Amino acid sequence: MALSGKSLEALVDLVEIKLSCVEIFDREDAREVKVLERCRDELVALRRAGGGPAKVVEMPRGRAGVKAPAQAV
Repeated sequence: MALSGKSLEALVDLVEIKLSCVEIFDREDAREVKVLERCRDELVALRRAGGGPAKVVEMPRGRAGVKAPAQAV
């Protein structure tokens, strides 16, 4: 099953959003970042092979502007 260019673009965007939200506190977090970066690279390679645009925009990591959920009392 082939993915359309729009689907690949949406998947790349989702992976980049997830990467921008990950805060690295331990080795497991670092592994998750590496897996997500590899996933993004593979999706970009698929998009490039399909003739679509190959531009990758690095997004900053961290959760600037995202509020933490309220703590239960």
